[in-house]
Amino acid sequence: MPLPFIKSVTAMCAAFVILLAQSLPAYAQSLLRDTEIEETLKEYTHPILRAAGLTPSNVDLYLVNDPSLNAFVTRGQNIFLHSGLILESETPNQLKGVIAHEAGHIAGGHIVRSDYGNRSAYGAMLIAAGIGLAAILAGEGQAGALVLGGSQQFGAIEALAYSRVNESAADQYAAQYMERTGQSGQGLIDFFDKFRAQEVLSQARRYPYFRGHPLSADRIDALRERVEESEYAVKPDTEEHQFRLDMTKAKLRGFLEGPQLVFSRFPPTDTSKPARYARAVAHFKAADLRNALREIDSLIAEEPDNPYYYELKAQILYESGQGNKSIEPAKRALELKPDAPLLKLALAQAYLESGETEKVNMSVDLLKSALQSERQNSYMWYTLSRAYGELNQEALAKYATAEQAYAIGDVQRARSFAQRAQKDLPRNEPQWRRASDIIVISDAELAKKRSKRSRRKPLSFQVSRN
Repeated sequence: MPLPFIKSVTAMCAAFVILLAQSLPAYAQSLLRDTEIEETLKEYTHPILRAAGLTPSNVDLYLVNDPSLNAFVTRGQNIFLHSGLILESETPNQLKGVIAHEAGHIAGGHIVRSDYGNRSAYGAMLIAAGIGLAAILAGEGQAGALVLGGSQQFGAIEALAYSRVNESAADQYAAQYMERTGQSGQGLIDFFDKFRAQEVLSQARRYPYFRGHPLSADRIDALRERVEESEYAVKPDTEEHQFRLDMTKAKLRGFLEGPQLVFSRFPPTDTSKPARYARAVAHFKAADLRNALREIDSLIAEEPDNPYYYELKAQILYESGQGNKSIEPAKRALELKPDAPLLKLALAQAYLESGETEKVNMSVDLLKSALQSERQNSYMWYTLSRAYGELNQEALAKYATAEQAYAIGDVQRARSFAQRAQKDLPRNEPQWRRASDIIVISDAELAKKRSKRSRRKPLSFQVSRN
């Protein structure tokens, strides 16, 4: 069930959530998780990835909570988009153009061939960032942020800056991918034109995106020539895709900007769906339950089959101390979007908070189902351990705690709880066998760490007194 919007992930997991704690250093970036926004980005991205010869399931797309304009890729086929990039995109075609450009870097092997690939600093940064990212995605925002903070700020990664040759190649790839999907490549040109002034600014004053992706008139002219040759050069975005982007931007502004700024951007005279969506979130953040529910109920009345309106209503009610009332909209959201792991988690937590045995059992079923899709989500394991504890199934609670610890890389704790669980679990249970696997793997990892520490010990010398 959605809990407070910005808190330590060890204590919450919202349907729309920032995966870091408030108290972290300012340089530590955060990732955003939201089923609706993720679905929209997938709908935009997957056709482009297929056009690039990439398998969508092998490419991970992450939304970074950062108002600066930036996008970048890392090894392992990871694409990162800043929230600021989405908010600056006026049309889906502009956003898709940037995504296609980043896909071009992956398909073109630009990261692997980059000169930075041979630099120890770059390698160390990627290793540290990978560890931190794994922790964040597992649900441990604070632990992940501390690691990321020691590597590089997401918004200032300049080790991935490419040569102008690679940038031009990625532009051409982007135009090619957009044409293959029957879409115009004009969006990327419009995006570059919008920030044309970045070309003459000093490196320090440029947006992060244009520090890592150097802009030039020659690049834009070459891209324009390629796009104008396409039969889809002037094809506009569909109304549906534009609406999805407008709703995404409204939701992001509602959650990421202060309520008064949101009310200024979307005054009561604006009765559009994006405006009401943003105001519903802003009223919720301002602790104005009545107006928050009024806005979201107006949207539900117009679109009774939109799961995300019910999802937000459930969050508003839950956060306002009306947990029992939040169950019905949470159930309706999941009925309309039955395969969404985060919606399963939301309803599971609502059931768990009720304290009723039947509902707690339903919570367990939902969590086990959600974990089939997101097995490394440590908060799901944490919530499952709570549910087992509520049912007095202590052995299973210990097992779930072991899985939670293992998901965030705390092998010492994982081993400890796996051993405790094994003592009480029947040997023929799959959880007993999985606990055994955790113990074996953890022992190997701990032995490896001890070996590394011993190799790093400085040599000691005895000075002769003769």
